[in-house]
Formats: sequence, structure tokens, C-alpha cells
Amino acid sequence: MAYVIPPPPVVALPVRDTSDLFPVHRIFCVGRNYAEHAREMGHDPEREPPFFFQKPADALIPGGGAFPYPAHSENVHYELELVVALAEGGRDIDAARALAYVFGYAVGLDMTRRDRQDDAKQARRPWEVAKAFDHSAPCSAIVPAHAIGHPAQGRIRLAVNGITRQDGDLAQMIWSTSEVIAHLSRLFTLAPGDLIFTGTPAGVGPVERGDVLDGQIEGVGDLQVRVV
Repeated sequence: MAYVIPPPPVVALPVRDTSDLFPVHRIFCVGRNYAEHAREMGHDPEREPPFFFQKPADALIPGGGAFPYPAHSENVHYELELVVALAEGGRDIDAARALAYVFGYAVGLDMTRRDRQDDAKQARRPWEVAKAFDHSAPCSAIVPAHAIGHPAQGRIRLAVNGITRQDGDLAQMIWSTSEVIAHLSRLFTLAPGDLIFTGTPAGVGPVERGDVLDGQIEGVGDLQVRVV
């Protein structure tokens, strides 16, 4: 038995300070998980349980680098996020045990075609065109949890061309990492290799070709992306 076409390559992220690679299965993203970002997007964070959307694994830009500005969009935004990489999976995971499923953490950007997202919202249509497009998930190397623990607080900051645009703290997340994993596992059977983008603080905004984005999460790492 043979494949009728060549199978796609395994998508993987580097593991910091090693030659190892982390194979990526799926990418889940949490919407509006910081109160001030929810408010800047016109929503009341106190009334909303977590909700999720996905990106394909091959939307990753491993280690950052060049982000090609997508065609047929004129308003593309940055959203800096803590990324959780799972070493184990399962269903109906207890929040009290959820961090035991985590391999490590990374710094990611949920790049968003805001004009396409606004069109989709108005038409009550899915967000894939806005969120799941090619190269929409730049992501740093993963740092293992055994090296840094499980960050529940720490500065999360993004600068565009040297000017700070997003400046928050992981402690401001509405739903903690363990709660996010528990909620998500009620909707999907999670698997080793899954990534979870955990939401972005306030200050999202548009990028232009030529912009340089510098993101840092205290205790986790940094990520640099150039818009081309």
C-alpha cells in the first residue's frame, strides 16, 4: 500500500537550548481572554465563558521571521499570546490536574485579518478566513515547563518598530491556563502535540509592510517578526 500523493511534512517547533523538535498536531486559540482586550473589541468579559477557534498547524512560522502580508486584506492586526504545548491529551480534564499535561510554553502571534473578521461577524459566518490563513501563527521555540515552571504571571509586551503597543501581565487572563485546558477538553479530545494560544492583552492594532514586531513574555522568551 502506498500514498497516492506525498504525505505532508510534519510541522514542528524547536525546543529551546536543544536540537529536539516538538511535533504540532493542532492549534487551538482562546478568544477574548483578557478583560481590557474584550472591552476594546466591544464585549463584556464578565458575562462570557471561554470560546475557541482553530488554526491549521501549517499556519505556523516556527521561530518567527518573515510574515507575508496576506492578499485581499487591508487591515491585519497583531495579537501577542502565551502558547501552551501539550505533552499529553484526554477528555474532561480536571483543572486541578491540567498543568501535568503541559510540555512547555512559547511566545506566539495570532495574526488576524481584522477586515475579514468584521465581515464574518456581520454576516454571522465562520472566522477561518480571518484567523486560519497561511502564516497566521508565528511562534517562538518552546521552553519546557521543567525549566521554567508554569507561568501564571509575568509581563507580556509587544513593540512595533520599537514603540510599545501591548503591555500586560499573564495574571490578567480571565481564564487561567489550567482552566483553559479543562474547558477545551470538554469540547475536544486533546492530544499530544496540540498547541493552545491563550489570548491577548489590550492594545491590538494594524501592521504595515516593513514593520518589525518584537514580543516578549517574562520568563518564557521572545519573538521577532518582520512584515513583508
